[in-house]
Amino acid sequence: MAKWGQGDPRWIVEERADATNVNNWHWTERDATSWSKRKLKEVLEGLVVEGEAGRCEIGDLKHVEGEASCNSRKGKLIFFYEWNLRLSWKGTVKESGEKHKGSVEIPNLSEENEVDDTEINVSKKKGEGDVLKDLMRTEGTTKVREALRDYLKALKTEFTLGMILPTKAAVGQELPMERKPSENTVQDSVSPQSVDTVGVKIPTVRILMREMFNSPADELYSIFTTKELVQKFSKCPAVIEAEKGGKLQMFEGCVCGEYTELVPSQRIVLKWRCRSWPDEHYATVALTFNEVVSQTELQLECKGVPVSAEESTRQCWKKQYFEEIHILLQQSQDSME
Repeated sequence: MAKWGQGDPRWIVEERADATNVNNWHWTERDATSWSKRKLKEVLEGLVVEGEAGRCEIGDLKHVEGEASCNSRKGKLIFFYEWNLRLSWKGTVKESGEKHKGSVEIPNLSEENEVDDTEINVSKKKGEGDVLKDLMRTEGTTKVREALRDYLKALKTEFTLGMILPTKAAVGQELPMERKPSENTVQDSVSPQSVDTVGVKIPTVRILMREMFNSPADELYSIFTTKELVQKFSKCPAVIEAEKGGKLQMFEGCVCGEYTELVPSQRIVLKWRCRSWPDEHYATVALTFNEVVSQTELQLECKGVPVSAEESTRQCWKKQYFEEIHILLQQSQDSME
């Protein structure tokens, strides 16, 4: 064994707070199978296909066989996935009003093939209604491919939150003077003045985001502090103890933290971290609710995010929080109409 301070720098651990996977050199693996099954159901079930022939809708994901994983090696993410899927569909012929059913089979969705080259087979039960089968083979196949792309995009952003850890090379690294604002937020900026070092040489950034919601402030505040509502938009069991010092755990433990300040309908402050960040390293998240007529502007400030996790953290808030809350609010409005 090399003496302290000698040997291959890939094995040196003193630069890391948790002394693991130094410089992201070693192979680490995260199983994405259970997460993928939920995400595939989410993106595929309920797809609507309409055309001159009629209207079809994708039903249940009846068969899901396969696996998925994400691996980190030498600071790069490598994805493996292989799925055999079967979905049901039902439709109504526009002219006659006849109803028909069928299935969609995807025998080999894998990293070896592009989505556009993935085989998609459409079948229909016996009887008339081939116009609907043709609709599903054309427009339906296009919709299914779009949904599969959404799954793969989420696999490479949402699921990988925090897998690439801070490295020695990042310490003291000069950051660019300007960064382009995120296309997915009204305002989203990171300035060089916001970079600081927390704990054991972990360079961090501050993320600012704004999002408008069609909801009064008290309703939006409740979505962040009520266990049942958090579980609805996150689609996972959660621990929500909405009081000062109360615990927070979401997304199967990928995100955890603690409530440090709560002002009903106005402000929430959290200690917040991703499971794969260095041990005991937390960002400070402040959520400010500003009601404007029948809408609420949510301002997010996230301080202390490891530089290497900046984009994945931004995507987490956009995809797993904001977009899912929009869907939850729309479903609530639809049920009231």
